[in-house]
Amino acid sequence: MSAKARLHMNRDSHSDDEIKRIYKMKNIAVVGMSKNEGKAANYVPRYLVEHGYNVIPVNPTAPEIMGKKSYPLVSGVPESIDIVDVFRPSEDVPAVVRDALKKEGIKVIWMQEGIYSEEAERMAKEKGVDVVYNRCMMAEHTRLFDTD
Repeated sequence: MSAKARLHMNRDSHSDDEIKRIYKMKNIAVVGMSKNEGKAANYVPRYLVEHGYNVIPVNPTAPEIMGKKSYPLVSGVPESIDIVDVFRPSEDVPAVVRDALKKEGIKVIWMQEGIYSEEAERMAKEKGVDVVYNRCMMAEHTRLFDTD
């Protein structure tokens, strides 16, 4: 998706206070987490780790990322997950959400900036899972909490 298309993509209607409440949750599965340090799917989770979050890599092509065991699917992660942060193309998101909803306790599906699936949003909301989309977890955290 081009930068221009991203600018015109809608985002969810959460207020800043609602987003701040989401950041109180600490266990984040990052789907599509990358070993490549130049990619957002690497430096965004690294930022989250540096800010006290428990990041769980989910990537079927990497056994380990940032020294942490990586899982092929969200449903296969043994520890508890609050937020599923998705770094996958929009067309892949329904399958990711379908799998994630098999795991008990997930409270939020967060689709990174430039990512959205109406089908995935509907599936999650039908199961009582909150949905954030077209927002970057690092950019939003910086905007809401960094007070230089």
